[in-house]
Amino acid sequence: MLPDLVQEGLSERRFRQLASLIEAEVGIRLPLVKRTMVEGRLRKRAMALGLPGVDSYCRALFEEGLLDAEYQDVVDLVTTNKTDFFREADHFDILANTAVPVLLEARGTRPLKVWSAAASTGAEAYTIAMVLAELARGPHPGLAFRILGTDISTQVLEVARRAIYPEEMLSPVPPEMRRRYTLRALDPARRELRIVPELRQAVVFRQLNLMTASYPVDRDVDVVFCRNVLIYFERSVQQAVLERLCGHLRPGGFLFVGHAETSAGADLPGMRPAGSTIWQKVEGAA
Repeated sequence: MLPDLVQEGLSERRFRQLASLIEAEVGIRLPLVKRTMVEGRLRKRAMALGLPGVDSYCRALFEEGLLDAEYQDVVDLVTTNKTDFFREADHFDILANTAVPVLLEARGTRPLKVWSAAASTGAEAYTIAMVLAELARGPHPGLAFRILGTDISTQVLEVARRAIYPEEMLSPVPPEMRRRYTLRALDPARRELRIVPELRQAVVFRQLNLMTASYPVDRDVDVVFCRNVLIYFERSVQQAVLERLCGHLRPGGFLFVGHAETSAGADLPGMRPAGSTIWQKVEGAA
């Protein structure tokens, strides 16, 4: 039977070859302890191609010219895409109560530009949209905003664009916001919620590799969220990525990184601390 075709595992040699590719292309380190995880994720792909196992799949990638055709599938399968709504919730309180009032004072009536730079399946971008929509209903009537979500994985970006999530995934969203900004599936057995059209229209998702030398993104972004992806990068790569991201912030703009990435932004030129793992671009900085 077809499942029996895939018996061959992933050797250490092939794993290291694959890990070197991922680190060079995506920036993510894959230590040897991740070999079983990677083998499990690639097994279905090997099966789909009728190959006898993951080692044969890697051999086809690196020695038989399959890499060009399979590159995006490999990236999608190997990269980790953990995300939650209102993850590290204090950041969204600071966004609403500190960053936005400061930005609006300088920006006037122009729409706020926010970039979720490791968007995964979209939970962070839609959380930001909910927070800003609440501000538009309350203390900042008519607040306009545009949100860009980027990720290297095309697979997760498709999920983000559909904006349909299991009901339990939305449980961190406050009940009033959940009622206001989500729609329940017509079939209650599906137990799914979809983000309302007005928020979906405010968010655009695009593929972007943080390892590239330049980003096709506006250079007057007000807020950048790049959280819980830097921990997978070497220190020098963290620094380079953050400096590139900060180059897209306007003076006075804010950078949010993950709580586990406290030291990542410590040495950023032209940025000053503005909270726990939050930095603000100083006026006059390039």
